[in-house]
Amino acid sequence: MSIPREYGPILDAVRGLTWPARRRVSGVHTGAHLSRLRGRAPELSEYRLYRQGDDPRQLDWKLLARSDRAFIRLSDDRAVHPTWFVVDASASMAFPLPGHTKWRMACGLAIGLAAVAQRAGDPVGAAIVAGAGTARVRARTRADVLVELGSALGGVVPSGAAALAPALLHVPERARLVIISDLLGDEPALRRAAAGRGSTGGDVHVLHVVSRDELDPPPSLALALDPEDASIERPFDAGARAVYRERFAEWRDEVARGWRLAGATYRQVQAEHDPALEVRAVAMSAAGRG
Repeated sequence: MSIPREYGPILDAVRGLTWPARRRVSGVHTGAHLSRLRGRAPELSEYRLYRQGDDPRQLDWKLLARSDRAFIRLSDDRAVHPTWFVVDASASMAFPLPGHTKWRMACGLAIGLAAVAQRAGDPVGAAIVAGAGTARVRARTRADVLVELGSALGGVVPSGAAALAPALLHVPERARLVIISDLLGDEPALRRAAAGRGSTGGDVHVLHVVSRDELDPPPSLALALDPEDASIERPFDAGARAVYRERFAEWRDEVARGWRLAGATYRQVQAEHDPALEVRAVAMSAAGRG
């Protein structure tokens, strides 16, 4: 089994990309991210006067011989940062039809960012939440985790109303959590469930997927239907379209502000854009280059 060919351009575009953690991580296994621990890594960070209880093996004996003062060498250890994806596969992610544009973008984001994390040695896991149930990918560092993730995404058809918040119960508190969703479901509960992860060493990224037709509905649209509840429909004349655009913009601003206040990074992603460019923007922003 191999990764579906459709993801080839994304994987090629993100090759060599790094995605550093937003803050020092708490992992104990050697990896690519700055660790909260400071020890005997090869890169010297600074010297500090020896204090009772320090490890004598960190003493700089040459400096002691020259200055007759005991200093220890401090260095920045590096650790892995497990990365978990919670991907929304509710019915609204199939919009607009035909084409499932939002869902294709969500899959591209998940595969691209997972590839960057896995190549850095980070364990990668996922929960893909649809109305029919949740498909899970166990966190692993091996390259075949990308194959499993691609297979899991390919086996899901966006459907039903899916609550994402319960999926966070299975994501370690100290992991890097990436939420890929249109946030049209249980967004307030999801935000509450994700809040506070930064204080425990976690890291939350929210990728809010919207389509061009949601931002500016086409004039030909005469009736608006709820994709997750077919019984909800509303006439969509010029007046309703203007009110909708205003309220949708206000809601997006409110959601973005709420997630940032909760300590997460938030990025709105338009479904019609190139997913490889969006993956690069996420990673480079974390590296301070975006």
